[in-house]
Amino acid sequence: MAGNPRTAFAPVRLWHWRRNPLRRHSDVVEGWLVLATWLLAVVAGVLAGVLAAQAVDAGFSAQAARVHAVSAVLTDDAVETPATAGGYDDGRVWAAVRWTDADGSVHTGRTKVFPGAPAATGITVWVDRTDRVASAPVGGTMATLQAALTGVLVAPPVGAAVWGAGWVVRARLIRRRLGEWEAEWKQIGPQWGNLSGGRG
Repeated sequence: MAGNPRTAFAPVRLWHWRRNPLRRHSDVVEGWLVLATWLLAVVAGVLAGVLAAQAVDAGFSAQAARVHAVSAVLTDDAVETPATAGGYDDGRVWAAVRWTDADGSVHTGRTKVFPGAPAATGITVWVDRTDRVASAPVGGTMATLQAALTGVLVAPPVGAAVWGAGWVVRARLIRRRLGEWEAEWKQIGPQWGNLSGGRG
């Protein structure tokens, strides 16, 4: 009566840990190495992803701390048609603006506004500590999304690198075990041949 193939091959899955006369110390080491590699790959990937996300979030926070918003006005009418010289274009145009600090100092600069805005239009401008126009900081949902996306992109390569390192070590163990088998067979093979010949 034919046995169940699944039952027949079930012990093979955990043969590195099962006691049997053919199991060697290197087999046990290999089994633990595979398990440790899986665990380390997952942990390292998750940890790298979390650290990367935190680093990006900290970068956004640092950027936000270096700039502040001021109320400014356009000094001239903004052009009607945005320039499309190729590359990324958000549909806005460059225009000159003017704002006054809390101490009464007047500053000017250039920022992007929507086309056709008339002079004296009030807008919000982000400036740095030297009163130069700067990019608006990334914050809120966009900052959270970019940080999370960075973590998701960083985690797999790190986990794969750890897994690859474990695979290299495992391959060396396998080559070493095959070498041991070959050396032992060179010793036992002739004796096995003599026993077989004697039985004949």
